[in-house]
Amino acid sequence: MVRMNPRSGVNSQQQAGTQVPPSQTLSRGIRALEILAAADRPLSIGELTEALGVHRSVAYRILRTLEDHSLLVRDDSGRVQPGPGLSVLASGVSRNLQTAALPELTQLANTLHMTAFIAVWDHQECVTLVTVEPRHTGAALAQHPGSRHPVSTGAPGIAIQSTMTEERWQQVGAGNPYRPEAHEARRIGYATSHDEVVAGLSSIAAPIKVPGGRPAAIAVVYIRLDQDADEVGQALAASAARIESQLA
Repeated sequence: MVRMNPRSGVNSQQQAGTQVPPSQTLSRGIRALEILAAADRPLSIGELTEALGVHRSVAYRILRTLEDHSLLVRDDSGRVQPGPGLSVLASGVSRNLQTAALPELTQLANTLHMTAFIAVWDHQECVTLVTVEPRHTGAALAQHPGSRHPVSTGAPGIAIQSTMTEERWQQVGAGNPYRPEAHEARRIGYATSHDEVVAGLSSIAAPIKVPGGRPAAIAVVYIRLDQDADEVGQALAASAARIESQLA
């Protein structure tokens, strides 16, 4: 029998250090949102059920709950897609970083004619937090908030690693190798990558140190081969410094 401590509200299993098992229902609901966010179109109930690997009745209960909280919506054909409630939740993620970064991202996107974005470190991956596309060009690449790639690949991951020494990264990097390029990024203030996350694409990123939080990176992604990487890198590093000054 599990007994609760009347003063702390902590049960005896928690006091003893026993790991509480995760909620399967909550995990399935979160997974459903991840599947919908990654899809390039609304999904039918059957498609989502198959992707979740659950019985249709279980999927319906999960979807009804998410729908009640506006985390997903259905179109006229009954297909489901992410709902406006997710925007409310996302606005609270790294709120100070988003607020400080948005003017810099807008300036970079419209000056460099590239999509500019903030990537944050999330265990094994870099996650795009916020992105801005240039206003007056039809050739910019899309970089959607929530998109992920391994922290061990691409300029944002290298830039994030460069905020730490190799010894420190070995302690906190969850087994991911420390890129040799991080040493150079640490010296010059930005990192570059080519053909790593997506074949044919290049990226440049500068690290952002977040007080009390995990490091992030401000980055651009592009396909032009004649771009002056040093000029872009210096612009990103200057933006990163201004963002850090607002976060301090």
